[in-house]
Formats: sequence, structure tokens, C-alpha cells
Amino acid sequence: MGNFISTKVFDGFSTVFRQWKAEDTHCRFLHGYGISFQIWFEGELDERNWVWDFGGMKRAKGKIDGMSPKEWMDYMFDHTFLVAEDDPFLESFKRMDEAGVAQVRVVPATGAERFAQYICDKVAPFISQETEGRVKVVRVEFREHGKNSAIFIPS
Repeated sequence: MGNFISTKVFDGFSTVFRQWKAEDTHCRFLHGYGISFQIWFEGELDERNWVWDFGGMKRAKGKIDGMSPKEWMDYMFDHTFLVAEDDPFLESFKRMDEAGVAQVRVVPATGAERFAQYICDKVAPFISQETEGRVKVVRVEFREHGKNSAIFIPS
């Protein structure tokens, strides 16, 4: 019969981060983007002939980090400041969060490639559980804006 793949773009997020290890470029400074990401879902069709319900993140029963998927996406990426857990200024940035001037979210690492991996690592188990193993996430593309993107493909 063949394989079915559907995709969904999640957009409308404004996010700030920095590449603290990029000492020789301006990326070491705080900078922001209108970001989006696209997820590829692969699996068998359900009784509606869908791989994944395009509105499924809103109607899902399962949770990501204790939140609905839509809430998690907003919590992580909507007007937030993503900080790498090994950033030498992490504690200073956390104080900005405590003072109410930034919504700091600590992630394993920053950069489009690592954000694509982070999203995949969070969404893939949720999708598998939500579909009882019928669907898997096979690719995530993270876009900083219209010109730059990075793709993570889980092995």
C-alpha cells in the first residue's frame, strides 16, 4: 500500500536566544527571531484516513511536560528567551526571569539544529503514545525566519 506522511507547520512564535560558544560571530549576542517548525508524521491511516489530525495538538489527551501540546509550544516558544543549560550566564538570565523581565526557558543547547532535535525529542514520544504507536515523528525542521532552517531526523 505504501507509506503515508503528513506535515504540520507550527508558527507565530517570537523567541530570543544566543549561541554563547560562537565567540567569533555576532550570534554570541542575544537576538530574536520569528520562529516556526514543521513536523513530519509517518504512519498508517486511521479510520478517518488521516495519518495525524492536523488539529490534534489542540485536541490531544496526552501531555508534554504536564501541558497540552499547544500549551507546551506556547510555554516554550511564545515570547520566550531560550538559554542553553551550559551558558555561563545562566544564573544571570534566571534572575531576569525571576524579576519578570524575561520568560527564560532552559534547554539542553541552543541553535536551530538543536532546537529541531529538542522539539523532536519532546513531541515524538507524545505522538507515539497518543496514536498507540501507529504514527511516528520522522523529521522536524526548525526555521529561524524565511531564510534559515535546520532539520533533525531521528534514527
